[in-house]
Amino acid sequence: MPRYEYRCRSCGDTFELNRPMAESGDPAVCPAGHGDTVKLLSTVAVGGSASASAPAPPSGGGGGCCGGGCCG
Repeated sequence: MPRYEYRCRSCGDTFELNRPMAESGDPAVCPAGHGDTVKLLSTVAVGGSASASAPAPPSGGGGGCCGGGCCG
């Protein structure tokens, strides 16, 4: 079940709720009982690692299609 993060506009508390996707837009009540909350956008890491790097471009100054003069 997805986990959604919310922030209470009344007390500033940030909290998470596990709820079905069908209920993701439903109002949430903060742990202190306040109903004025907003759903936060969360970032998710999708695979890879911090040490992974992009391959270096080929040498020779070609630069791909637009850098190589084939556009135009």
